[in-house]
Amino acid sequence: MRMKKFINDPKHLVPELLEGLALVFPSKVRLLRSNIVARAVPKAPGKVRLVTLGGSGHEPGLSGFVGEGMLDMSVAGEIFAAPGAPRCMEAIRAAAKGGEGVLLVVLNHAGDVLSGNIAMEAAKREGITIQRVLTQDGMSSDPAVKDRRGLVGFLPVYKVAGAAAEQGASLDDCRKIAERMERNTRTLAVAVRTATHPSTGQAIFELGEDEMEIGMGQHGEAGTGRMKLKTADETAEIMLNMLLADLGVTAGEELLVLVNGAGATTLMELLILFRSAARILEAKKIKLARSAVGEFITTQEQAGFQMMIARMDPELIRLWDAPADSPYFVVR
Repeated sequence: MRMKKFINDPKHLVPELLEGLALVFPSKVRLLRSNIVARAVPKAPGKVRLVTLGGSGHEPGLSGFVGEGMLDMSVAGEIFAAPGAPRCMEAIRAAAKGGEGVLLVVLNHAGDVLSGNIAMEAAKREGITIQRVLTQDGMSSDPAVKDRRGLVGFLPVYKVAGAAAEQGASLDDCRKIAERMERNTRTLAVAVRTATHPSTGQAIFELGEDEMEIGMGQHGEAGTGRMKLKTADETAEIMLNMLLADLGVTAGEELLVLVNGAGATTLMELLILFRSAARILEAKKIKLARSAVGEFITTQEQAGFQMMIARMDPELIRLWDAPADSPYFVVR
């Protein structure tokens, strides 16, 4: 089946999309060689640098969050594929060229973890001070699954660790803040329609017209919660109850709640789903401390969404509220 996408040569998708990003936001990001996106204006010397890596095709994640108060550099891989370790090492070198420490944030996907680990070891051999945080917020619909994928939970980690680094926190402190945020974050994804790979036109998975599947991975990796399509209220209740139980949230606690569209789900739907979640939390006497709704990491034209909750404390709220100025996440 011929793809209906406005692209040129599929071999040039990644450099072209990154060039477009840099052209739209020249005051925020610049494009280095090897598909590395960097802050247009580096933070002050001596402050910790945040570097991340991941496959393309999920825009705006991850390079859309490079900027003041968030990431310093993002290494973009090919479509749905991790970048190689040499390019990750190139970004780490560039980030640490003034002798700064580097916090490497890696989403838990096999290729990203492999590239990140190899690059970290190479950086240490070169005398670069570097530490790593692994995000693995993605719940399956089967609670017995322990090796959890990195989903949209990367965003609060970037935000709070980036704010801490901007404020001059040490590398150890940035890592501890990032790890506390990550430990207290859970995400559950649901899909109702597949995406196609923009280089090949191949469908990623199959779902019946009246089906949805809870527990999907970022690339359509199967969950175990295939069921008949539910209403927004029913879907939100199923997912939020699973998230609250897994994180052990009780009445009186404060949560950040985020609803992330997968690419083809309308803002109308996302807002209706958020409304459902907010009403459930109110009934359970759980405080909605902060919130976000939109498209933060997508999978082409896949239809569905990710619901994320995170337990907040006063310091995490302060860092979430701190100024940020990246292409797709701004806090004034």
